[in-house]
Amino acid sequence: MNFFQAVLLGLVQALTEYLPVSSSAHIRIIGDLMLGSDPGAAFTAIIQIGTELAVILYFRHDIVRILSHWGSRLFSRNAKDWRDRMGAGDKDALLGWYIIVGTLPIVIAGVLLKHTIETTLRNLWITVTVLLLFGILLWIADARSRQIKSIDDMTLKEALVFGIGQMLALIPGVSRSGGTITFGRAMGYTREAAVRVSFLMAIPAVFGAGIFEAIDAVKNCRTDVMFPGWGATIAATIVSFVVGYVVIIGFLKFVSTFSYKAFAIYRIALAVVVAVLIISGVLPAVGVVTGA
Repeated sequence: MNFFQAVLLGLVQALTEYLPVSSSAHIRIIGDLMLGSDPGAAFTAIIQIGTELAVILYFRHDIVRILSHWGSRLFSRNAKDWRDRMGAGDKDALLGWYIIVGTLPIVIAGVLLKHTIETTLRNLWITVTVLLLFGILLWIADARSRQIKSIDDMTLKEALVFGIGQMLALIPGVSRSGGTITFGRAMGYTREAAVRVSFLMAIPAVFGAGIFEAIDAVKNCRTDVMFPGWGATIAATIVSFVVGYVVIIGFLKFVSTFSYKAFAIYRIALAVVVAVLIISGVLPAVGVVTGA
């Protein structure tokens, strides 16, 4: 992988991480087309940190407010009972708990199914199938569901449903934001609220996992034949951070006015294109994974 290819993949990561189109599918597909193999564990994990830092920067005020309310209620010396300590009546403190609950499914599934996720589920035919399926589901859920709920209306049960949607993103092609947004719209959340829940709920799971994966990957980067070197990797990470921040702003403005129909159509079209590329032999259904 050369410098230009590394920066291009950083751009792809930034453009697709937050949209309901699956960044993992795009990195896998473009990596195979451009490099003939998986871009490599070390590089992929590090550039993902760039996009997650963009989310943290954009939602920094929300994060500080949620953490401060959650912590002050949980560790309060003046709490009357366990309900008070758990944040009863404080929407920000409750949101902190809902984010924790929504994170549990992807953490549990990620640990229990790690081998399956890294092997069996990386078959491109599975990616094609879920790109198509969740494109249709997103279209239907967005078109038929009312926009009546905000983040403040979330319940513990709904937080778990959001979490299940996020968990499904362990399958390349589902899309983390696509899964949570689809489930959110099906429950009647506004388009903007569904996006914000998706972003906030992803921070502990995706950023935490990215840090651990990056630490492990960095240890093995010398044996990863796809690793382009630290200069190219840092440049790609900066691109994923800067462009990712701009994409967050643009996406939130977009969904406040328009529907998710365009993203659903894009997913369906991408599924068809990838299927054709597999059948024609341009893309292998089971990719070549390089590195340690």
